Amino acid sequence: MKIHEYQAKEIFLKYKIPVPPGEVATTPEQVKEIAQRIGKPVMIKSQVHVGGRGKAGGIKPAQNPDEAYQKAENILGMDIKGLKVKKVLVTECKDIASEAYIGVIVDRKTKKSVIMVSAAGGIDIEEVARTTPEKIFKMEVDPLLGLQVYQARDLAYKLYSDSKTANQTIPVIMRLYQAFWENDCSLAEINPFITTPQGEVWAIDAKINIDDNGLERHPEIEELRDSDAEEPGENDARQQGLSFVKLDGNIGCVVNGAGLAMATMDLVKHFGAEPANFLDIGGSSNPEKVVTAMRIITRDPNVKAILFNIFGGITRCDDVANGIVAALKEFKPKVPIVVRLTGTNEDKARDILKEVGLSVTSSMEDVVKKAIEKSRVTQLQIFEK
Repeated sequence: MKIHEYQAKEIFLKYKIPVPPGEVATTPEQVKEIAQRIGKPVMIKSQVHVGGRGKAGGIKPAQNPDEAYQKAENILGMDIKGLKVKKVLVTECKDIASEAYIGVIVDRKTKKSVIMVSAAGGIDIEEVARTTPEKIFKMEVDPLLGLQVYQARDLAYKLYSDSKTANQTIPVIMRLYQAFWENDCSLAEINPFITTPQGEVWAIDAKINIDDNGLERHPEIEELRDSDAEEPGENDARQQGLSFVKLDGNIGCVVNGAGLAMATMDLVKHFGAEPANFLDIGGSSNPEKVVTAMRIITRDPNVKAILFNIFGGITRCDDVANGIVAALKEFKPKVPIVVRLTGTNEDKARDILKEVGLSVTSSMEDVVKKAIEKSRVTQLQIFEK
């Protein structure tokens, strides 16, 4: 679960991480009032769950309340990567002497939390990792012992040679890890973490992602969910108990089981195409889940073919087939559908799908190749039109 920057900063404040004063607004009038209260130059920052807000024009400085009003008029309502800006954070603008990155993530390989710091802050850490990985310093944290002060000190001095700045940074690293650990986060980061010409340190941006599996322990964080700011398909899938992540390709994938879903996407990429999504309908026999899956996938205009890859165990193949038939009647999708079904009640499923003109294969390679071939035909037909 993602939360907005202003919500992440509220959590930071609970842990005494230095955050510039600011308030949230939904209208230009509110922005002007907040800027008047702050009484200094402000930053107006769009609150949407995507990166690249600054490049898209969603973050603007304002020297006075009138300028803040004008900038807010431009930002509120704008579209950033498919999400409409409905609220902005108005925060005090700080003079910047240097920018750094401090973040905590989960390393699945080591099964530990990892703290990363870099003096190359203010830009995407992925870009730094790709182009100048030597600028990133990492430290694994023992889950039983937690982060030790000497470890935080070592990281702080990797960022700053000046002892005054480094010593101010040590408690920030300690508190960021504490916030990450106590709130079941999958990510907690400050980018940029700045110093001012006066020698102060500030977290002028904040990002926190919460592990969905830990939300039952944090109902107060669950209440922070902004469904309007989430990708609609992911929101619908969560409510129906499906695992869905939208991707940038054009092969829509409906699969049962996360492992099989990953293998299916790998195979799509292996044969030269790109998956449009990760979608796991889970391990239950429920035709309605298939209908929901089709509803989500057909909403994506980039999808040029839909690929079903089902290995029937607890999930019965005939139930999936009935779900496909129900979806065909409800949506009448305009893109081709290819199906691989094998396992429990496979023969029944084949008969059900044969009645609506769909053939079934038992080979993963064949169904993936067929989906890619049909997607290219669909793309060509659109181009010719």
